[in-house]
Amino acid sequence: MSSTVPRDPYDVLGVGRDADDSTIKKAFRKLARELHPDVNKHDPDAEDKFKEAAEAYEILSDADRRATFDRYGHEGLRSGGQSPNFDGFGSVSDLFDAFFGNAFGGSFGGGTRTGPRQGDDVAVAVDIDLEQAYRGEKVEVAFEAIDRCEHCHGNGAEPGTPIETCERCGGNGVLQAVTRSPFGQVVRQVACDVCQGDGRVPKEPCDVCDGRGLVVGTRDLEVDVPAGIADGQRIRVAGRGHAGEHGGPPGDLYVVVQVALGDGWLRDGDDLVTVTDLAAPHAALGTKIEIEHPDGAVEVDVPAGTQPGAVLSVKGKGMPALRRPGRFGDLRVVANVVIPRRLTGEQRELLETLADSIDADQLRDDDETMVGKLRRLFHR
Repeated sequence: MSSTVPRDPYDVLGVGRDADDSTIKKAFRKLARELHPDVNKHDPDAEDKFKEAAEAYEILSDADRRATFDRYGHEGLRSGGQSPNFDGFGSVSDLFDAFFGNAFGGSFGGGTRTGPRQGDDVAVAVDIDLEQAYRGEKVEVAFEAIDRCEHCHGNGAEPGTPIETCERCGGNGVLQAVTRSPFGQVVRQVACDVCQGDGRVPKEPCDVCDGRGLVVGTRDLEVDVPAGIADGQRIRVAGRGHAGEHGGPPGDLYVVVQVALGDGWLRDGDDLVTVTDLAAPHAALGTKIEIEHPDGAVEVDVPAGTQPGAVLSVKGKGMPALRRPGRFGDLRVVANVVIPRRLTGEQRELLETLADSIDADQLRDDDETMVGKLRRLFHR
């Protein structure tokens, strides 16, 4: 995917020119997770795309270089000696390790590993239906996560072989890198590209993890979904994320719950809302109907004279309140009064008799003026 004209770093990261440091960092972190070659093995251009994203981040995360690019573009960076060097050490690897703790093994060199580091969090989505959300139940989730290599117990060395002092950095874990800037030479310390900042290297790398000490594996986990959970809410499972490094604790697992309500249902807070068809005579005379509900059939009283669009409420038959055990929302049933389209002769005669017997006073709604009705009908 190489190009003779470098892309605009703002376009590469997908951020605006007014993006702050936090937005830029989040954008690069997301791309790096998707594009790192040890994770994305299906895209042959993943490595090039990752390097392009890293170059964009190096430009935009440095205030001086960002200002130079904003004024003069890539040409200004080249003339100032600021073009990142991917063939050396420290550039891409520093970025990747700063975000992910070198968890995927240092294909581009290393990052500073100075002590225990907590593993990153993992997010996974799970689909449930309305009945499951109403009752609450256990669900199985499967996801990929970084685990400690059990073959080498996380030290990266083939069992029974020694771990030696790194010859490149003399055990310090860092090297000095010199870069040019518009203000002269800048000397900085970067992680050793051989030992990834650890100061030690296995004499014989582990056959399973290639010396990384970490492997990517698939996990299956049973998660408790609480009754009353809503679409888009998350469940945190502590300690089930990516493994930590050098004795650091693991990250957490976040399960994002996606609730399919099904046809005919809406949720308003803890209330459940549905619509039911009522024949006009039943609405006029009053009746009892049954509504299919996640907890079984619910009987709803329809009072005489129920009007189209009237809301019939049943207390305590909504969703369980997630943070208030033992409490429930309400069931709200919207009456859709239906006028029959086809009548038998007998039905027509009965309706004609009824129509002749009704006077205007019986049609008047004492609780609402005619102007009020018009405003309601036309939403004004």
